[in-house]
Amino acid sequence: MPTDLIHVPRRVLPTLVLAQLAGTSTWFAVNAVMPELRAAFGWSATAVGALTSAVQMGFISGALVFALLSIADRYSARRVFLLCSLAQAACTLIAVAAAESFAALCLWRFLTGFCLAGVYPVGMKIAAQWFSRGLGAALGLLVGALVLGSAFPHALRAVSADLPWQTVFYSVAGIAASAGVMLYVLIPEPVNAPARAVGLQFRALWTAARNARLRASVLGYFGHMGELYTLWVLMPMILALRLSDAVAISWWTFTALGAGAIGCAAGGWLARRVGSAMVAGVQLAVSGLCCLIAPWMLDAPWILFAIWLLTWGITISGDSPQFSALTAGNAPPALVGSVLTLTISIGFGISIVSIQLFVWLAQSYPLAQLLPWLGIGPALGVWALRPLLKAPVHVP
Repeated sequence: MPTDLIHVPRRVLPTLVLAQLAGTSTWFAVNAVMPELRAAFGWSATAVGALTSAVQMGFISGALVFALLSIADRYSARRVFLLCSLAQAACTLIAVAAAESFAALCLWRFLTGFCLAGVYPVGMKIAAQWFSRGLGAALGLLVGALVLGSAFPHALRAVSADLPWQTVFYSVAGIAASAGVMLYVLIPEPVNAPARAVGLQFRALWTAARNARLRASVLGYFGHMGELYTLWVLMPMILALRLSDAVAISWWTFTALGAGAIGCAAGGWLARRVGSAMVAGVQLAVSGLCCLIAPWMLDAPWILFAIWLLTWGITISGDSPQFSALTAGNAPPALVGSVLTLTISIGFGISIVSIQLFVWLAQSYPLAQLLPWLGIGPALGVWALRPLLKAPVHVP
């Protein structure tokens, strides 16, 4: 634990990390059991894009509503986290009963995403309340937990391959509910919480457009989001080109995507030495390179294929906390919350467009032709980051 966190109770950071991991485990529950759902209900291959996008859209809507109403500022952030954890668990359980109707399942996945807006960002707010210094390192661990939690349903599917697909939903619902209870019980209210913030201010977009350094971090994040979640959706399809066993595909999907936690944690450590901009820029460039070499790696010997996937998984997620740190560090103090909320919302909107486009194209074109085009986002992101890479500023 960093030395600047010694006045914080030791249990706070580990509890936050575990709660973030468990609380986000519902995010990709559908993706983990998509083959079973398609076989059971006769859905097309594009259904995975629509169901994933429903969660993303719910998250965007929830983030905007929570910010407009200043929910986490007007009420205890711990209580908000608890209630949203329980609510998303309930939505996940109801989704099982409603799964026969594709429209109903989309609705409950949308509501799950809405509740996740009271888990992931609120968990980061609680971290900011406790860690006024060393926040970059704490965010690295929290986003790493988000990555691992999001990939976790694939591991659950691997260990429960002989059980009905509903097992994954029941499991993540219980895990998500326990996350809220654990955080609420083990983490007290901070003694010196920051002053209450004002509601969402849309003028923050104009500020981001005019401020060169803030614009650089925001546009870099947008490039990152154009690639990130699309790869998460496509990863089982990529592995299916080399593996025929469903359990092996689930394990490797979890391993490759969950490896992003390493990139987040290591990136947080490195950012304190070389700056967040350098860490974000290098990881974004490497993930973009992984896109470009995909046609060769898909047919490469297994060891090269595995190294490529793990490298991609580490770097595609590892830059996320550094973009948050850069954006927060370059935004005017009075507008930090609004800038982050609006930036994240637009970024998730970009991810929806990218997911829908690539899933649709994957029905007509081989992945070897499609994956290099995912590199457009990272390329534009690295180009946008140039002002920060030329004169990087350390963000704690």
